[in-house]
Amino acid sequence: MPTRWIDNDAYGHVNNVNYYAYFDTIANTFMIEQCGLDYQHGPLVAFIVHSECHYKQSIAFPEKLEGGLRVNHLGNSSVQWGVGIFKQGEPVAAAYGTFTHVLVDRISQMPVPIPEAMRQPMSTLTQRPVA
Repeated sequence: MPTRWIDNDAYGHVNNVNYYAYFDTIANTFMIEQCGLDYQHGPLVAFIVHSECHYKQSIAFPEKLEGGLRVNHLGNSSVQWGVGIFKQGEPVAAAYGTFTHVLVDRISQMPVPIPEAMRQPMSTLTQRPVA
């Protein structure tokens, strides 16, 4: 994921608001490509109900980034993602945080259980205890 010229702020680094856009892109790409979310026409949509970010290292254009994604918690109608933003090739995250989606019915706007077809790919990203 490349940074963009417009991502930099007056201080010469990527502005904090852009990290949330990176989180959104990483989680939604997974939901679209792996979970079959049809965000434009499908019966379900994913609303963000919580997000937070911890900044550890400055990033600036023209750096290239890599994203890491895991599932911290898989509930009945919600999924809390753990997201990391890494400078390309770096082992330590420049920023990390959480991002919680609630699946809702497009028409009623009410929470619905996560369908099994979506739950299964999400469950592959859950943390497993180390033996």
